[in-house]
Amino acid sequence: MEGKKKTLFFFDLCIAALGLWLDQFTKNLAAARLMGQPPVSLIPGVLELRYLENRGAAFGILQNQKVLFVVLTAVVLAALLIFLWKLPSAKHFFLLHLMGGFLAAGALGNFLDRIRLDYVVDFIYISLIDFPIFNVADMYVSGVCVLGVILIFLGPYQEKDFAFLKAPLERLKFWRR
Repeated sequence: MEGKKKTLFFFDLCIAALGLWLDQFTKNLAAARLMGQPPVSLIPGVLELRYLENRGAAFGILQNQKVLFVVLTAVVLAALLIFLWKLPSAKHFFLLHLMGGFLAAGALGNFLDRIRLDYVVDFIYISLIDFPIFNVADMYVSGVCVLGVILIFLGPYQEKDFAFLKAPLERLKFWRR
């Protein structure tokens, strides 16, 4: 059982690495081809590619808060890695392993941009609804969040499925009553 758990954790890391590579590849391509250029219309009136340097979070909120984002992302990534390590290897949890890999890829993609560049490269614009410009890492994080909400309300998981998360907390004396 322990071997299968380690294999799935390795799978999680591979998903994260592949997703990170795709995110960074597309951002580098956007910087090379779109920076200083007019927007490129892929589907007129619907979808454009345009270069943007985002120094904030989603939708441009909290501009120039790099230290806050770096610290929060490091904490989230650490918690995510612990969760994925402890997540059982049963088929029942495969989707959660997949989601964890993509969430890690998205967090790492924007984290690396902030560390390296002091901003996040965004380049996908849905002009039809005037949606804020975003990138591949944002798609990973948003997709995982939407799927997570769906799973909370309609998914096969019950509270008892996550008992593996409670065990370490119960061993701590200050948690006992």
